[in-house]
Amino acid sequence: MRGKTRTGSGSKQARRPDIPVFKLYGEGGEWRTPDLLHCESIPERSRLHDWEIRRHRHGDLAQILYVRKGVAQLDVEGEQIRVEEPMIVVVPPMCVHGFRFSPEVDGFVITVAAPLIAWLREHSDARQRVLQHPGCHAVGDDQPWLDALCTTLNHEYANAAPSRDLLLRSLVSALAVWVSRRDQEHHVVGERTERGQIYLSSFSKLVEKHYREHLPVSQYAAWLGVTPVYLNTVCQRLAQQSALAVVHQRVLLEARRNLIYTTLNVSQIAHLLGFSEPAYFTRFFKRLTGQTPNQFRSGQ
Repeated sequence: MRGKTRTGSGSKQARRPDIPVFKLYGEGGEWRTPDLLHCESIPERSRLHDWEIRRHRHGDLAQILYVRKGVAQLDVEGEQIRVEEPMIVVVPPMCVHGFRFSPEVDGFVITVAAPLIAWLREHSDARQRVLQHPGCHAVGDDQPWLDALCTTLNHEYANAAPSRDLLLRSLVSALAVWVSRRDQEHHVVGERTERGQIYLSSFSKLVEKHYREHLPVSQYAAWLGVTPVYLNTVCQRLAQQSALAVVHQRVLLEARRNLIYTTLNVSQIAHLLGFSEPAYFTRFFKRLTGQTPNQFRSGQ
């Protein structure tokens, strides 16, 4: 789950058997409408329960909450999330969830029945991600569009008119596409970050082994099986510096250690660190620190 503020988690397995299963919260029995979705404002139901929807789950329903005003404290599968900005919250079938809202809350709850979920997946490019995963997506600049979409959906749901079912499907399809795109973006970013971390970790290990050899970045990239451009991109994104800077910082760290903890002179340290001339080492050290090696050592 992605949300505004996470405040802790609990063990969901121990409590799951006692979690009630509702069609709609506070109601039992069968789905009471021929529509394959239900739409209502958040206050419409939550004010009847003192602004708290206790932990429960839906056997064959997914819910999309649009919290556009107020504060919501979410409990989704034991994870506590505080929402204080406009947010779309997705609760898939059988996901244990509960909510506590502030009295000034505003927004909508769209409940989608299993046959409509299947229809949405059938017509989506991202079939495995349509209302399948719990999620919390910041609305951002899309708020005016989502306001209009959800307000229209709520109005259409409450009024009988020709081709109502077609329009309801179209509106909820647009909302489902927005959700699946946000979900896919998070999924891709997560994959990229995970893959990048693996490369950065491998690169760091190679640097630790070879930093005294003053190898070009292209050599490290070749060992990793990536291009120098990709390696630089990973380092910039995850280490906030270029690949070459990562190597140079490792050399500099070792230089400082030797200047502080050993009695080796500058020429000996330069040789130890793979510099062909002490002058090259001195220029390298001063460029990165603003001091010569001797100035650094005398300041200790």
